[in-house]
Amino acid sequence: MKPARFDYARPATLAEALALLAKPDTAVLAGGQSLMPMMNLRVARPARLVDINRLPLGEIALGNGVLRIGALARHAAVLASPLVAQAAPLLPQALAQVAHAAIRNRGTLGGSLSLADPAAELPACMLALDATLVAASAARGERRIAASAFFHGLYSTALEPDELLLRAELPAAAPGWRYAFLELARRHGDFAMAGLALALGPGAARLALCGVEAGQRRQPAAEAALAAGDLPAAIAALGTAEAMDSPDLPAAQRVHLAQVLLRRAFQQIGAAHAAA
Repeated sequence: MKPARFDYARPATLAEALALLAKPDTAVLAGGQSLMPMMNLRVARPARLVDINRLPLGEIALGNGVLRIGALARHAAVLASPLVAQAAPLLPQALAQVAHAAIRNRGTLGGSLSLADPAAELPACMLALDATLVAASAARGERRIAASAFFHGLYSTALEPDELLLRAELPAAAPGWRYAFLELARRHGDFAMAGLALALGPGAARLALCGVEAGQRRQPAAEAALAAGDLPAAIAALGTAEAMDSPDLPAAQRVHLAQVLLRRAFQQIGAAHAAA
């Protein structure tokens, strides 16, 4: 298959890119791991493509207790970064599950977050890590969006058509916080049938699922139970998840898998804490 005809631009500056995005029916090309197949199948048919790979948006930096990851940071770079391992240890756990090396070498953090695939690992991590996502447009400048307000549902985010995601900002891991990311897939690297990102701290918890519901969000009832140390209640709370249903994987099975993963994640965190 070949894509429909489109105009192509490769801006050298952010200002140029934002000016191009102000035009209607424009798509952003970063890693292209999802966009190009959709264009080849003509599921996506943008009138113009803005290739942002020349923009300086790949930096990974840690300062003042905040980890900043540029939208063009490749999955492989985030996975290998010692700063990420130090400040956001949940991310390497998750990225090790993403596809395979060729995809991780091209796929970008910003591309994954902007697509908002319900089975993707990174949106769940941003929710569990209480991230802030920074976007910009030519007309309104920069704005900051809490991860909890960024993901709206199936392939839907808070980004406006003329906005570009610039970076994610994550509070550095605080003492006493522990993290676990687990997922179940038919083969390693396949889309998750169910996945779970968990951050557990003193009297607090943040939990998000992937591959279960059509949109990714925090699970407040389960979080409250985990914060109180009541794992059975947290597992029961996940039973109310609005799981996707499909012939090959019924909604009830997705929920069951999420509950199994929560038990395993809680045990993994507890074992790691005991070993420390």
